[in-house]
Amino acid sequence: MSRLIPANLLAQREELLRKVLPPLIVVVVITVEVGISQLSNLQLEFWAHLLFYGFAGPTVTYFALDWIAEGARARTRAEAELRELYEELRRSHEQLQHIQALMRDLTEAGDLGAVLEVGARGAKRVSGAGQASVRLPGGLSAGAGSAAGARYPLRAELLSGGELELQLPRPPTPEDEALARSLAAEIGTAAQAAWQRTQDLMTLHSVDDSIRAERNMRRLLVRVTGTMAERAGATFRAAYLVDQDGVLRPETVQGPEGDLELLGGVPEFAQRAAQGDDPLRATSQEAAAFGPVGSAIGFPMRDEAGLVGVLVLGHTDPGALTEANLPLLALMASQAALGVRNARAYLYSEELAISDERTRIAREIHDGVAQSLAFCALKLDVVARQIHRDPQQAEQEVKEAGALLREQIQEVRRSIFALRPINLEKYGLLDTLRMYVQDFGEQNKLKTALDISGEVTLSKGDEAVLFRIVQESLNNVAKHAAASSVTVSLSGGPQWVQLRVQDDGRGFDPQQVSGRVSSAGGLGLTQMRERMDNRGGEYAVISQPGRGTLVEARLPQVG
Repeated sequence: MSRLIPANLLAQREELLRKVLPPLIVVVVITVEVGISQLSNLQLEFWAHLLFYGFAGPTVTYFALDWIAEGARARTRAEAELRELYEELRRSHEQLQHIQALMRDLTEAGDLGAVLEVGARGAKRVSGAGQASVRLPGGLSAGAGSAAGARYPLRAELLSGGELELQLPRPPTPEDEALARSLAAEIGTAAQAAWQRTQDLMTLHSVDDSIRAERNMRRLLVRVTGTMAERAGATFRAAYLVDQDGVLRPETVQGPEGDLELLGGVPEFAQRAAQGDDPLRATSQEAAAFGPVGSAIGFPMRDEAGLVGVLVLGHTDPGALTEANLPLLALMASQAALGVRNARAYLYSEELAISDERTRIAREIHDGVAQSLAFCALKLDVVARQIHRDPQQAEQEVKEAGALLREQIQEVRRSIFALRPINLEKYGLLDTLRMYVQDFGEQNKLKTALDISGEVTLSKGDEAVLFRIVQESLNNVAKHAAASSVTVSLSGGPQWVQLRVQDDGRGFDPQQVSGRVSSAGGLGLTQMRERMDNRGGEYAVISQPGRGTLVEARLPQVG
C-alpha cells in the first residue's frame, strides 16, 4: 500500500489556502508595488515589475497548484485504497456467512456420513478451493469439487483423527493455513458429536432389543445395567424394584467380579433416589454403603403408573463418573422401567395361563377320563354280578369296558403329548415344527407331511402364536377328525407367512363348533382367530362334513 497524506491534513491545507493565500497575495503585491514606487529610475521600475510578475508570480502559482494537485492525487489514492478495503471486507463478510452456514449445516447433519459431506462442501465454499475432501480413520471419507486447475494442496488435521485436504489454485498463505485449521476443528468437533450420537442410538437400540427379547426379570436387569455401566465406565451396578406392597427391594447387585450377595436392606441413597425424578449423585458416605464404592449415581425408574424401581451405578474411584452422559443413562433407565412392566405383565399372564390350564385339565379329567373310568367301574360291578348267572353277557361287558379303557388311555396320551413343553427359543420355529409333526404322527399313528418353502421371518411372539395354532389344529385332528393323514405347509412370501393344516378326515360344520373349546389343546376356533387378529394376522377354517378340514393362518413378515 502506497504512502498517503492523512485526510485531515489535506483538509487543513485546503482550508489554509482558501483563507491565507488571497490576503497574502494582496499584501505581497502592495508591498512590492510600494517598494518599486520608491525607485527613481523608470527603467529600474520596469525590470522590477518584470522580475516580480514574470518570475515570482508564476513560481508561487506553480507551488500552490502543485500543492493542490498533491491533495487531489492523495484523495484519489485514498479512494482506491478504500475500494480495496471495501472489497476485502466484502470477501471477509461473505466468507463469514459461509462459515456460519457450514456450522449450521454441521449441527443439523443427521449422521457421520452427512457430517463429512457437509464439511467437504462447506470447506470448499469457505476456502475457495477447487476441491475439498475429509477423511476419517477407518476409510470413511467425503469430497466436493474438482481438482482441475488446483495444484496447491493444503492439509489440516481433524480433532477426531483424520484430515481435511484443500486443493487451492494458488500457493497457500498463512491466512489460508489458519482458516484450514479452523475448518478442521469445526468439522472434527461435529464428527465427534455425530459419532457420539450414533453410539447413543446403538446403545438405546441394544437396550430396546434386550427389553423386547428378555422376559426373565433378573436377566433383563443384568443386561440393562450392564449396558449402562459400560457406557458410564462404572464397575458396580445394582437394581432395586418396588414390590406389590410398594416396598423397594434389591433385585440384583453386581461388582467387577460378578454377582454380589443381596443384602436384606436397601441403602439410604437408593431410597433417596427413589423419591426424585432425576438422576442423583451420592455423597462419599452414601456411596460407601454399597461396599468398596467411592462414587455412585442413582436413576429412578418411573412410568405413567409411578415408581418402578431404582438403578444404581458406582465406581471404586471417588472422582469417577463425572463425565457420565446422564440424559442418555436416564433414558435407558426409563426404557428399563418399561421392560420391567412388560416382564411383570408376562409373568402375570403366565400365572393366569397356568391357572386356566389347570382348570381346563381338571374339567377334562372330570368330564372325560373320570366319567369314563366311573362307567368302567359300573360295568365291572355288573360283570361281577353276572359272571356266574350270564357268563356270555359278562364277557361282553368286560370287552366293552376294555375298549373304553383303551380309548381313555389313548385320550390321556394325547393330552400328555399336547401338554409337553416345547422349547421354541432353543430350536427355533422350523426345527420345532419338524420334530413336533413327526412325533405327532408317530404318537397318533397318522401319516404326516411337512412342507416348508420360502423365507420365514417372524418375531418371537408371532412364532409362539403360529406354533400354538399348529399344535391346536393337529390336536383337533387327532381327537375329532378320524383322519388317516394330515399335511402341514408353511410358506414365506414377500409380506406374509402362510400356514396350512389339511387333513382327510370326516370334516364338520364350522358354524356349529366355532366357540367350542377343544379338549386336547384348550383353544376353540374363536380363541385361535382372536389370537391371530391381535397379531395383525388372519385365521380361517374351511370344512364340510365328509370332506376333511383345512386350517389357514397367516402373519406378517418382520422387516
